[in-house]
Amino acid sequence: MAKTVIFLADGFEEIEALTVVDLLRRAGIDITTASIMGRKNVTGSHNITVESDALFDEIDFDSTDMLILPGGMPGTTNLDNCVPLKEQITRFNEAGKMLAAICAAPTVYGKMGLLNGKKATCFPGREPDLLGADVQTTDTVKDGNFITSRGMGTAIPFGLAIIEHFQGAEAASEMAKKIVYLH
Repeated sequence: MAKTVIFLADGFEEIEALTVVDLLRRAGIDITTASIMGRKNVTGSHNITVESDALFDEIDFDSTDMLILPGGMPGTTNLDNCVPLKEQITRFNEAGKMLAAICAAPTVYGKMGLLNGKKATCFPGREPDLLGADVQTTDTVKDGNFITSRGMGTAIPFGLAIIEHFQGAEAASEMAKKIVYLH
């Protein structure tokens, strides 16, 4: 079974994080919520506090197949300032392992220079931080080992794209039908 981790920082966008968690768990994909804050309780950008499954230091990155970053402010800034997270992102990219991000969070990869020459998308207005990327305006973009998406309104297509990556288009389509997603 695929193992994924989504990272929570104070100011994360709740819908972007929890929609992905919900969809992946429904699909049987192992997803762990991990706090980078040094405590399990993390408060989102709309004052919703969530208890993460684990702390950053408890994650077994060697057995993880994908790292996922939700957007939100100042959550994205907090993720971008987390040196140990960026070290793991670099390690994953060098190994060709999957990296996903939604809303403002693709800018973390962009500012690291990881999207150079790749198709990517992000929250409108944040495109200058996708350094070197071939910027797209579609809901969700997959290019190589990256999946990026635009924002809260694209959280379902983003989650479905992750399901498609691990389980195929038919599984993603079936999940869309099960949740009555009419896009």
